[in-house]
Formats: sequence, C-alpha cells, structure tokens
Amino acid sequence: MNLQEAYKQKAETELELAQARLVEFRAKVKNLNADAHLNYAKQLDDFEHGIDTAKSKLKELGEAGEEAWEMLKDGVESALRSSSKTLQEIADKFKD
Repeated sequence: MNLQEAYKQKAETELELAQARLVEFRAKVKNLNADAHLNYAKQLDDFEHGIDTAKSKLKELGEAGEEAWEMLKDGVESALRSSSKTLQEIADKFKD
C-alpha cells in the first residue's frame, strides 16, 4: 500500500466514524423540545454538509494523479478538520 492509499483509507475511516456520530446525535435530538431540536438540527445539517464535502474531496483525491495528490490532500484535511471541529462543538453541547 502506497502513501496515497494509506492516507485515503485513514480519511475514509474518519468519515465513517463521523457519519456514525451524526446518526447518534440525530437520535438524541429527536428527544429534545422543539426549540432545542431546531437549534441542533441546523448544526447537524452543517455537520452533515461538512462530511459530504470531505467525501467529495476524498473522491477527487482517489481519482487524482500523483502530481495533484498533494494539493487535493490539503483540501481533504481542511474538510476533515472542519467537520471534526463542528462535531466537537455539538458533542460539547450535549454534555451540558
């Protein structure tokens, strides 16, 4: 397995975990009152959008040649960081 394949596999695993957390949080939101539900629903939609963006970037990365790989890798990392930050913000709110 080359570096590009290893990186792609790691990113796919991170996205699968993020998707699982999204499902978990959506289930928790269903038990909240209407106002809280609307607030969290927006954040979860943003989180899902971040996951979708990262998946799209990862797909581009998988289709890229060696030269484009480094540039696309930065986009994937940025999208993963963004979705991870949003996930942490949502998780922190559920702790309260």
